[in-house]
Amino acid sequence: MSALIGFLINLQFLTVIPLKKALPMEKPFIHRAIQTFPLVGVLLGLVMGAVLYAMVEWTPFSTLSIAFVLWLLTIVLTGGLHLDGWIDTSDAFFSYQDKERRLEIMKDSRTGAFGVISVIVLLAMRFLFIYEIVDRLTVWSYFLIIIMPFLSKCVMGYLLCKMPLAKQEGLGAFFQSAARKNSLHVYWLYLLASAVIAFVLGTKLGILLMILMIASGLFLLFLKKKIVQWYGGITGDVLGASVEGVELWLWFILWLLHYFVTG
Repeated sequence: MSALIGFLINLQFLTVIPLKKALPMEKPFIHRAIQTFPLVGVLLGLVMGAVLYAMVEWTPFSTLSIAFVLWLLTIVLTGGLHLDGWIDTSDAFFSYQDKERRLEIMKDSRTGAFGVISVIVLLAMRFLFIYEIVDRLTVWSYFLIIIMPFLSKCVMGYLLCKMPLAKQEGLGAFFQSAARKNSLHVYWLYLLASAVIAFVLGTKLGILLMILMIASGLFLLFLKKKIVQWYGGITGDVLGASVEGVELWLWFILWLLHYFVTG
């Protein structure tokens, strides 16, 4: 039951799914929420995959139209939550100030020019990747699209539990205070299960999934170094920006795979 409550907490925080029920926010339930981050990613991926399949198979819409709907879903399903973190973090990063000043900039409710430019570039790149992936769609594409939010949420959970805090307040600090030493152990089961499913469906799919997993791990190593260097640690905004960064990186890798492997 506590795992279910943790999952529902994630739906309230991380998605636009309308859950009006007041949920308990004690540490045991937040611990379970951290453990179920990747499951929320799977749910988001399933929605995107199902919509993509339905539009490709059952509608006369063009590739451009289908790509636009899928692109829009990547924004709408989370209510732009992570994009907000990307904008604030970009404003702070491109200020070229010290860590303390960057944290102050992230707290400012106003959006600067660099934040706007950065999110435009992010969304434009994502649309390019999605459009060309849809244009070269294969049977394996659906599974890989479903798995991308799962992998980004795994990275988010790791950063939340293992990285130092930049400030002792906010959602990042609140969630980290509830984390336990074993909070991330279940992630290995998730990763193993997804790999087994992929290899059962086909060796090629299993290899493609392993490529995405390795790409996620490499990006995680990059984030572990740069987050401390740039911001002194994690905040809610930094975690949101990290999710967007990981997913853009994975869309890029999947785009390359459609050119050189799956195509």
